Order: sequence, then C-alpha cells, then structure tokens
Amino acid sequence: MEDREKTFVLRFSLTATIPDSVLDDPDFEEDSWLDEWERGIKPLVVKAVFQQLRSFPSWQTHVRNRGISALDEIEIVLEKTFPNYGPRPTN
Repeated sequence: MEDREKTFVLRFSLTATIPDSVLDDPDFEEDSWLDEWERGIKPLVVKAVFQQLRSFPSWQTHVRNRGISALDEIEIVLEKTFPNYGPRPTN
C-alpha cells in the first residue's frame, strides 16, 4: 500500500486601513475588525468549505491540529481511500 500526499494552500490576508481620525477616537475598538472576521466571517467560510467538500462522498474531511492556533491556521484534511481489489494474479 502507498500513501501519497499533496498540499494546497488557500490563504486569507486580512488588512484594515484605519484613518488617524478614527484611531484618535477614544471609543474606537482597535480589534473590532478582527473580531468581525473571527466571529462572523471565518466561521461561515469554514462551514461553506466543509459543506462543499462533504458533497463528494468518496472523500472524507476533517480538521487537523498541528499545534498552531485556530486564530492563525485551520488545516482541513481530505482523505480518499481506494477499494482494495485483492492480490493481483501471478503468471
């Protein structure tokens, strides 16, 4: 039996442009834009990705944790298992 592996990266780079006038506002919450990503956008993106991947029944999907915070990385593992056709006939 042989295991083969391929890595594909879908990277999101988040940027916020905050004017000085907003930064000077004492009521401005500096990390609110990150909270919007973490609590609102990212969960929906991950859910949508899993819904699509699970629509392919010959693939199994799960999250793998490699010790990196889920704030920085979510690794989604796709596994395809081929049926065993039994031993090949020998001539």
